[in-house]
Amino acid sequence: MRFGIDIGGTKTEIAALSDTGEILTRTRRSSPGNYQDFLINIQSMITDTEASIGQANNIGICLPGAVSPNTGLLKNANTQYLNGKNVAADLKQLLEREIKLVNDADAFALSEATDGAAAGAVSCFGVIIGTGCGGGLVYKNELISGPNAIAGEWGHNALPYYSKETDGPAQNCYCGRQNCIETFLSGSGMAKRYREKMNLGTDSIPDAHAVMTLVVEGEPSAVDHFQHYINALARSLASVINIFDPEVIVLGGGMSNISTLYNRLPEEVSQYVFSDYLNTKILPAFYGDSSGVRGAAWL
Repeated sequence: MRFGIDIGGTKTEIAALSDTGEILTRTRRSSPGNYQDFLINIQSMITDTEASIGQANNIGICLPGAVSPNTGLLKNANTQYLNGKNVAADLKQLLEREIKLVNDADAFALSEATDGAAAGAVSCFGVIIGTGCGGGLVYKNELISGPNAIAGEWGHNALPYYSKETDGPAQNCYCGRQNCIETFLSGSGMAKRYREKMNLGTDSIPDAHAVMTLVVEGEPSAVDHFQHYINALARSLASVINIFDPEVIVLGGGMSNISTLYNRLPEEVSQYVFSDYLNTKILPAFYGDSSGVRGAAWL
């Protein structure tokens, strides 16, 4: 039996997974607002779960961010109070056992490659396109990790073939750069650019779901905006295929629930891939928002 813990901005989830992949129990709690309470909450969730079903052999935690190979400190986390903290060491001291940490997009990719949509594939690129835009690479059921702990972080590459005429005004990213893929493909980025294009306030079009409602209703500007979104996503996926050439790309996060993506993306991606045919499959996640906690457990 192994435990997986998924740290999100608003919720923290723990799940116990059997060796056959069955979820034995799961619990969700609201995520704390500071680091000390974060540590205590993790300890409490593990203690309560073990009191209920027994001790875990292994515990993995997925969280937004990555552990710096140079310092051991967390970096790039949008849960700001985690940055600069030695999460693994602090939890080890508190729990008196080893804890494995993994980026949430890496956990998603590992889950889907192990027994999800990409099960049986030699190579997989797992993509989360929600409020952010992350990714993870798996080869022969092993996560690919490099010397900078950023393998798969496609969201902070520049949008391929960007032009102001095609893609609109330059987009500032929180990372300090411009035109990161995330600013175009994340749900928040998609909605923000539509509001700017139409000179609308956040109340009228608060999120990508509101934009997609207009698309379904046939509103011309929204339909045009969505077509651009598909093209930008295709360009970005093609850049990964040209480098990694995965058998399967699995999409997760809120934007992955748009069913028409899977019909339209193959043809669109084919225009930008350096190949005569596109043999890569593009599939929705099998486990949805459970992939993070499952991937942490499989770790």
